[in-house]
Amino acid sequence: MSTPAPSTPPIAEAPAPSAAPVPTIRRRLAALVYEGVLLFGVVFIAGYLFGTLTQQRNGLTHHNLLTAWVALVVGAYFIWCWTRGGQTLPMKTWQLRLVAVQTGRPPTALRALARYVAAWLWFLPPLALHPLAHLSVPATLGVTAVWIVLWAAAARLDPTRQFPHDRLAGTRIVAAEPS
Repeated sequence: MSTPAPSTPPIAEAPAPSAAPVPTIRRRLAALVYEGVLLFGVVFIAGYLFGTLTQQRNGLTHHNLLTAWVALVVGAYFIWCWTRGGQTLPMKTWQLRLVAVQTGRPPTALRALARYVAAWLWFLPPLALHPLAHLSVPATLGVTAVWIVLWAAAARLDPTRQFPHDRLAGTRIVAAEPS
């Protein structure tokens, strides 16, 4: 009489990328607001360094270079954070993580760069109307506010509840485990 072999417990596997819980849109927007507060300091220091290193005495002097410098610094901040664990400080606070859709792991530098560039679609299209359509500042702010609301609402129409820039970049935001 033979005894049955003891069954071995199945090995726990990481959840598939599509199985990771999707945080609410409100939670992601709250992290975006916190990100804006944090970026104020990053942009301030970048602007201070630029002004000091270029001996800038007037805000109109080298303003295009300053804009490019700030965009480069902010891009470096995001790409560095996203590729090293998939989280910025606000994302850690709100327990969010950025992952690549295919792998479920933090994105590569190229994918993080694509997401950073695509994320500018939150602001650039309506702001481009200001000089092109000769809109007043209040009208530009109103158009920008409507655009941001529409961009955020687009996530409600997405089957995975992701924002359009994440869909374009092949990334997604998932709920992160608390550290």
